[in-house]
This record gives sequence, structure tokens and C-alpha cells, in this order.
Amino acid sequence: MQAAKRPLARGDLKAVGDALTFDCETGNYHTFCPISCVSWLYQKIEDSFFLVVGTKTCGYFLQNAMGVMIFAEPRYAMAELEEGDISAQLSDLAELRRLCTRIIEDRNPSVIVLIGTCTTEIIKMDMEGIAPKLEAELGVPIVVARANGLDYAFTQGEDTVLAAMAARCEVADHVPTVPAALPGAKSHAPLVIFGSLPDTVAKQLELELKKQGITVSGWMPSSKYQDLPEVGPNVHVVGVNPFLSRTASVLVRRKKCKLINAPFPIGPDGTRAWVEAICQSLDIEPQGLEERERAAWQAAKEYTEILKDKTIFFMGDNLLEVSLARALTRAGMTVLEVGIPYMDKRFQASELQLLIETCKEMGKPLPRIVEKPDNYNQVKRISELKPDLAITGMAHANPLEARGISTKWSVEFTFQHIHGFTNVKDLFELVTRPLRRNQSLPSRWKTFVRNEEAVVAEAKMPADARVEL
Repeated sequence: MQAAKRPLARGDLKAVGDALTFDCETGNYHTFCPISCVSWLYQKIEDSFFLVVGTKTCGYFLQNAMGVMIFAEPRYAMAELEEGDISAQLSDLAELRRLCTRIIEDRNPSVIVLIGTCTTEIIKMDMEGIAPKLEAELGVPIVVARANGLDYAFTQGEDTVLAAMAARCEVADHVPTVPAALPGAKSHAPLVIFGSLPDTVAKQLELELKKQGITVSGWMPSSKYQDLPEVGPNVHVVGVNPFLSRTASVLVRRKKCKLINAPFPIGPDGTRAWVEAICQSLDIEPQGLEERERAAWQAAKEYTEILKDKTIFFMGDNLLEVSLARALTRAGMTVLEVGIPYMDKRFQASELQLLIETCKEMGKPLPRIVEKPDNYNQVKRISELKPDLAITGMAHANPLEARGISTKWSVEFTFQHIHGFTNVKDLFELVTRPLRRNQSLPSRWKTFVRNEEAVVAEAKMPADARVEL
């Protein structure tokens, strides 16, 4: 597998816009509800409690998405709005005070996160006005995150929570420089990484940076709310996921941090470019990254051989689409279309530029990028283009399979370990799973659709010449 070249120029938005085709359709956000971010954030922030304020529909969704966890008494709950709340007959302040008091008595969290939903937006519940009053009365920090599906897509729920927490980070005029991680290396400016990753994956990325002599000053979110990193004008910050643009804006505009605009550490090429961008920002010469990338591609060769010269279509769900498209293009695939619920061209400028360069180096056509796609139109385009694989939401997977299109649920990439060099095999194993499944099917089946002509012909054969269907 060909290794990526040196990191690309950062932030040339005009060049990006001239090279890639950006379209915006009128489709709604056909994605998971953003309140699903509770499912991983309550586990990441160990001393937190998440209170989702919504209707029965929100409760049903959480119950379906995380129902198995209720037996472990997790640190989240549902505050169900009733007619009295919606008709303003009950006091929102009094009701939330009662619930938060009970939460503190039962669980004693270090922070309570109030998650707003579509209904709280519609009835104009003043959660930002209520939270400071409750915090002063109860003595526990109360953070408000508006993770409603009217304004945000699936993974942007995490972005709203982290943006609210970023606003709580303490600001120092000058945060001390960090000692070098390796003997002989020089000290560098503080580095804060934002984005929620499993502890093992976060540790792997820290080790990659440590090999370059870089020490990570802090993560956001941290496992303990009190451990939120100190930020300021000399602190460099970098994200690990492309859906964290709101958090980046808070850190840059309100906290005056220096944002490292880099591709995201998804795939060997993205991980290398991410580390190189951090080294460049901290004035450190990167070492051995080309070999690390080459070894990662070699480890995933059995899967990249399957992907070579295949076509793929992204319907759009979790905002990881551009990063995945770039990594799969480097693996040899042709990306026909990248659907994405929301595109922040400034935050993803380096990722888009790397996608352009990757397509040129691999001799692949530039994909069409469709923001807020209309699923009806997308299904028609899929029928015309006949991709080898479609990355889609769960609602469209079975209908497309019935039409002979192999699919993979986009939600799986949200929960699978796909970041860094170490998890490259897991990433490509996940992508190739439906393709390998098709190879193992009997010849009379086309993906999951049985070849009826072959079945009829076999029925006319003598009984002793037939094979089991």
C-alpha cells in the first residue's frame, strides 16, 4: 500500500471549494437522535450524571438504544415532560430542583449535565437561565447542552456537551510549557486534545505523540469533571473527530486557544497527517511516521486487497464520512458520493485538502459532497450508480440489500475503535465485512437477494442432481 506524502497545506478553503463539488439538498437530518451521545459520554466522564429533559419519545429512544444498561443503574436518567410542563402550569425551576436534589442525594455526582431535546426547544424552556440558579442553591456544577434533533445530527450531541464544558475550562494568561516526553527532546507549549475516545484508544494516541517527544497536557472530556484542562492563549488544541466544530469555536473564540487544523486520526494516512500537524504546530521535527504508516497499511493488506477498485457510496449519518472517504480512497476504493448531514468547511479544511490530494495520487475521481442530503434522491442515485458498498443508516440498509446493494451501518463506525495506527485492521475489517459475506454466499444468491432464475433452473433438475438451497 502506498504511503501518504508530507502533510498538506492547511486551510486553503478557496482551493478546496474550487476542486470539490459541494451540493446542499433539502433533506432533513436523517440520522440518529443526538441525545444518544449520553450512551458514551456518561461512561467517559465517570463522576457525571446526565439528565435528559424530553417526552416519552425520547425515553423510548433511550430505552431502545441503552436499555440493557438500566440494570447496572447507570448515571443517566430521563426527565419526562407532561402536559403540565408543556402548558406552563408547572414551574420548570421547581421541577428541575426536585429532580436534581434527588440525583445529588442518590448519586452524589461532581457535575449534572442537562440535555435539552426538541420539545424543550419548542416550548422555549429556559434551561440556561435555570441552571445557574440551581447550581448556586445545590452547590453542584450544572451544565446545559442543547442536543436536540432540530438543529443537530447524530454525533453533534457530543459536540454540544463538550462545547458547554469547554466554556467551563479555566483560562490562564500563560499556561506553563510542558517537559519533553523523551530524554533529549525539547519542551513545548501545552497540548490539549478534545473529543471522546475509549481509554485504550486515547492511550494509543498519547503513546504515538510520546514517540515524538510530545506530552499531552489534558483531554476534554476528562474522566473527572474537576480535571478539565486549563486553557489560554498559549495552549494548542486539536480534535480527534470531524463533528467537534462547535467545541473548537468555543476554545478559539472564547478561550483564545490555538487550534491545530489537521486531518483526523482515522486510517494510517490520517493518523500520520494528524501527528505531523501537531509536531509542526509545536515546532518539533516528526520522526519515523512514514515507517509507521507503511507498517499499518501492510498489517491491513488482506482487507485492502478486497477493497481495491471497489466503489462506495456514503448516505450520511455521523459526520465521519469525509475522513472515511479519504482513508478508503487511499485503500484503493472509488468514492462515488459523500453524503453528510453538516459540513463545517473551516474545521475540516485540512481533511478536505487531504482528500483532494489522495484522489489525485491514487488516480481516483473526486467525489461529490452532498450536505443535508435528501434520502429519496440518494436512493435513486444509488440505483443508477450501483455501488459495491453503501454506508447507510439502519433505516435504509434492508431496503437496499433487497435491491442487491451491499450495505454497512454507519452507526457502527461511531462505536468501533477506528482511530490511530493500532486500530487500522479493525477499521478495514468492518468495511469489508459485507463484501466478504457476499463472497461466502452460494452462487445462486446475489448478496442477500436470491437468484430466482437459478432456483427455477435447479427445480427442473433431477432430485439427485440438486444441491441444498
